Amino acid sequence: MNIVALFSGQGAQKVGMGKDFFDASETARELMLEADQTLGMKVTDVMFEGPAQELTRTAWCQPALYLHGVTALRLLHERLPSINVVACAGLSLGEFTAHAAAGSISVSDGLRLVARRGAFMEEACAATQGTMAALIGGEITAIRELAAVCDVDVANINAPGQIVLSGAVSGIEAVTEKAKDFGIRRVIRLDVAGAYHSRLMQSAQDQLAMELRGVQIESPKVPVICNYGARVVAEPAEIREMLEKQVTGSVRWQESLEWLIAQGHTQFVEFGPGKVLTGMLAKINKDVNCLCVEDLPSLETAVAALA
Repeated sequence: MNIVALFSGQGAQKVGMGKDFFDASETARELMLEADQTLGMKVTDVMFEGPAQELTRTAWCQPALYLHGVTALRLLHERLPSINVVACAGLSLGEFTAHAAAGSISVSDGLRLVARRGAFMEEACAATQGTMAALIGGEITAIRELAAVCDVDVANINAPGQIVLSGAVSGIEAVTEKAKDFGIRRVIRLDVAGAYHSRLMQSAQDQLAMELRGVQIESPKVPVICNYGARVVAEPAEIREMLEKQVTGSVRWQESLEWLIAQGHTQFVEFGPGKVLTGMLAKINKDVNCLCVEDLPSLETAVAALA
């Protein structure tokens, strides 16, 4: 069975994620304990026990979601060796997990990278007054105009009618005030620490670029779709550039999935807690299938469906 592997981004995390994998599988235990050793900190404790406020911190959340995604895919392969991953994509942070799954980077190098990325972004949040808002309804052209008027950035184009703006608190407040003038039905302020995927993350992008230069990157074994370009990336230099630019650039998730669907892919599997990407895919195209592997019961469901 051919599948496209999708990997969750920040916001999908929840306390207890991966705990049943760890308890039930020697493979998961080895992978997770090795991750603790690689990072020199017990990310598994925060994943399993929280508290939620700590897990939500960017510095913890990013390595936690990466580790969960890598583990979930490994366990599906173990239960169903015939499964064939033919393409990978990940939302924001999940793009790093996608590259690990495709062999562009080693699992350990990817883990170190996302831990550093999370720390850099947390520092950028602390140094700036930023926030984000989800816009429900409205056309992308009008939303781009609204963003320009309010001096904020388009952070995520997730699915039809679901676009996120990011920037200074004052700019997002202006978005809320002016939204109806641009055909936006509703503005939802997001509970986030800062303005991800905006120019306020420039310091994090610059630091990540330095980290990426020191990491061995290979051409992926299967196509990986990048967030920034919404296209396949294959050359190591291009992979570095796209991973760097997405820190301040827009996540073009809807376009990325539409490209994959246009190639004829119909079976997707989300690896991560919460079914966030599964929900987005349903809004993008109702004619494709998406399973989610987030815990042992959903793993068994996926195995039965894909066998």
